[in-house]
Amino acid sequence: MKQKQKTIKVGINASFLRKPNNGTGQVTSNFLGKLIEKNWKSLERNIQYVLYLEEDIDWKLPGNFQKRVFLPFWKRDDLIRKIWWEKYLLPNQVKKDECNILLSLYQCPTILRSYGKIRHLMFVHDIIPKLFPEYLNDWRKKIYWNLTEKAIGKADKIIVNSVHSEKDLIRHLRLSASDISVNHIDVDEIYKKEVSEEKKERIMAKYDIKRGYIYAGGGMEVRKNIEGVIRAYGALLEKNKKEHFLSYFPNLVVSGKLLPQLAPLITDAEKLVRELNLTAHVRLLDFVPQEDLPALYSCASVFVYPSFYEGFGLPILEAMNQNTPVVTARNSSLEEVGGDAVQYCHPDILEDVANAVRNVLLNKSHRHELVRRAKDRASRFSWDEFTDKMLEYFTNS
Repeated sequence: MKQKQKTIKVGINASFLRKPNNGTGQVTSNFLGKLIEKNWKSLERNIQYVLYLEEDIDWKLPGNFQKRVFLPFWKRDDLIRKIWWEKYLLPNQVKKDECNILLSLYQCPTILRSYGKIRHLMFVHDIIPKLFPEYLNDWRKKIYWNLTEKAIGKADKIIVNSVHSEKDLIRHLRLSASDISVNHIDVDEIYKKEVSEEKKERIMAKYDIKRGYIYAGGGMEVRKNIEGVIRAYGALLEKNKKEHFLSYFPNLVVSGKLLPQLAPLITDAEKLVRELNLTAHVRLLDFVPQEDLPALYSCASVFVYPSFYEGFGLPILEAMNQNTPVVTARNSSLEEVGGDAVQYCHPDILEDVANAVRNVLLNKSHRHELVRRAKDRASRFSWDEFTDKMLEYFTNS
């Protein structure tokens, strides 16, 4: 007679469902969507789930899922509220709900060691504040990161989205490799669907742009190197005026929220474009909703993303899924994602960025080969596999 499996109760910090356009929000949404899908199909549910939220969600949940929505009386969405919720309110609620495991879907100050025998699994996207201390430009951020770094070290299991992030944790936080597991993420399902011609035309008209442009997106943080893209584009444009290697030189289209008041952490792209006299050639779209992004990728001749550092690099995988050739940096986790399916460059050498873009624009067979390889490369990333691995962590904890 088959012995009945013991029921496990897993709490999940799903706070970032309230920020669907954020990278962490996309990971949270896609993982939970797949987890719920698997539970609807499963007849044998030996795991109960509690989703911990700061805002309610209108999702249809299987019978083995519960929601807990709560906030401190400090309602402002800032670091004070985050610390209060993650470090104090959440652990108390997890203990009250008698969870066996808590999964934090992002690095945060939550520590459970004084709350009983609750195993804590923490998904760490990156340790950017450790590597780029300029991000800690006020006392709140410094306190939050110090608390987070301590919590990472005290988690029972660390899950990271790339081998490079694993190495960073070992090197910079002195964690043991035995405490870390790599689980690659994937892109949102919207990027896996072919964009209709009708939608492409609609998006081109909406932003008043023509197909075949050079596209740069993924955010205006200085780390993302939008300044390098704009300067390399300007140099390539000038070179084309002299050498005429392209009869029609495409415009540069840049998406990302324009927040010049946050300089020097954010690139003041508007100011830079004016200073370089590129206003007639560069279109700054500001924030673009996710539903428009697949069309922006697919209508571009090349996607340029020479970031100085990434914990994973979702934008290049998004472009690869939309059959858009990619130019990216040979650093951090970007090589792990791109493999042999992208054109690499040195992000701090403008001439190298420009030459990489030129190579893709001029070489049709190279472009087609990148797209062919990208299809195979992109298929190796899967929310199904990501979720199955998470389920193994739950059942083996």
